[in-house]
Amino acid sequence: MKAAIIGLPQSGKSTLFTAATSLVPAPDEIGQAKAAIVRVPDARLAFLAKLYAPKKITEATIELVDVPGFAPNEAKGRDDFRRHLPGVRQSDALVAVIRDFHNPAVPAYRNRVNRDADLNELWDELKFVDLETVTNRIEKLEKALTKPTKTHDQEKRELTLLSQCREVLERGAPLSAAVRTAEDAKILGSFALLTEKPLVVVYNVSEDRVNELPPAAPPHSRAAIQLCAETESQIAQLDPSDRPAFLADLGIKLPARDRLIQTIYAALGYISFLTAGPEEVRAWTIRKGTTAHDAAGEIHSDIARGFIRAETVAFDELVAHSDMKGARAAGKVRQEGKTYVVHDGDVILFKFNV
Repeated sequence: MKAAIIGLPQSGKSTLFTAATSLVPAPDEIGQAKAAIVRVPDARLAFLAKLYAPKKITEATIELVDVPGFAPNEAKGRDDFRRHLPGVRQSDALVAVIRDFHNPAVPAYRNRVNRDADLNELWDELKFVDLETVTNRIEKLEKALTKPTKTHDQEKRELTLLSQCREVLERGAPLSAAVRTAEDAKILGSFALLTEKPLVVVYNVSEDRVNELPPAAPPHSRAAIQLCAETESQIAQLDPSDRPAFLADLGIKLPARDRLIQTIYAALGYISFLTAGPEEVRAWTIRKGTTAHDAAGEIHSDIARGFIRAETVAFDELVAHSDMKGARAAGKVRQEGKTYVVHDGDVILFKFNV
């Protein structure tokens, strides 16, 4: 699971990366792409750890990639962005950092602070890159279809779909408007188009505005949050024991790292199920709608192959009845089959035989 952080120059994108990862770039790293693995915050693991005193606690993780800022209106800016495109295309989600603060010490891009204009410019550049990708492929397909080949029918279907995508991109509609079947989605998946990826918008504001309600999520995004990256990056570099007091003084309930990661996680349509025992307490990442059989396969293919049942209790029921023994006595522990759809926070013990 990977999210690429993108933004225009001076948006605070790298500052947000520092806030989320506690990593401060060295002078020779400024302007370079950076990546870090961060843990997905999940307070439920702490409760399970108290119950089982496990040898190991394993949280879900996500990789954040800080893509250097670029200026779409400059040839060099576009070239710089294209240089980093492979890493952006490999990401599962995009995080667009939009400047919404005034600071004379930090020159504003285009000498303006206009969050809507900046977001539109960034989105237009993503559409332009996708349009370029689609158009290039269409031209190749049109040439290929002038000759008889074994893949003629497949290429014809692809050409029809990409022509629809081009029309959709040119009028500014979401690419989902061109996707009608699972086969369409599979074809487009091979291109890793940027505007098809889940988009999270982060409005970077001044410290005095952190508790304002954020703007509504733009139509082409999955979610929008608001924070002060500069303040949060400073807090992220403090000793962990000192951070809560500073956050409380600012009226911030969750640090930027937690809010960002949780928002990305939800935007991707992920949930976590939990396993617990004396060896390990762990959060497992799955997509919403995953069955118990497929969730078992996330742990090990043998568990899925020899699946018998999933002994399941909702986390809240486990807490309400203190422990597994109490939940079982209250009839809250269920025996679920292969087709059971796993819910976020389900604590599961898989029974299997191979």
